[in-house]
Amino acid sequence: MIMPRGHGQLLLPASPVFIGLSLVAALAVHLLPLGAHAAMPDLVALVLVFWAVQQPRRVGIVLGFVFGLLMDVVEGALLGQHALAYTLMAYAAGAMHRRLSWFSLPEQVLQVLPVFAGGTLVMVVARAIAGDSFPGGWMVAAPVLQALLWPLAGWVLLAPQRRPPDPDKHRPL
Repeated sequence: MIMPRGHGQLLLPASPVFIGLSLVAALAVHLLPLGAHAAMPDLVALVLVFWAVQQPRRVGIVLGFVFGLLMDVVEGALLGQHALAYTLMAYAAGAMHRRLSWFSLPEQVLQVLPVFAGGTLVMVVARAIAGDSFPGGWMVAAPVLQALLWPLAGWVLLAPQRRPPDPDKHRPL
């Protein structure tokens, strides 16, 4: 869970439809002409890693590969560049999903930063092997911005799962 320890609030199960819609919405936001820049955070990677941490049995390597191929086609990038990076990020997120729940929110940001930085590094190396030029020093800012957006992603994506406060004092849940 992305909630801090001792929060006491139980979450409803995540709907597979909502998970899919959030990934498609992140892809749709990526399609908006917001001015492509190397420092732009990759929202698809952010949402994918978030759900791979929250729901590792539903979101994992296969969805990472599929959305990576979609991103390769959308961006016109080297086919497999995003697919490899998203697959590795989904694997890393699934591997750390239990450990992440023990950390506070600022500590979680520091824990997911290497996952996003590793994904960006994989994409830069894949582009370099293909003969493309280095995108610039701004590429370092993208994983930092993705990690800083982690608390906001948790707040937005967990909103449908939060239970309303129950006034019945006799039920423990």
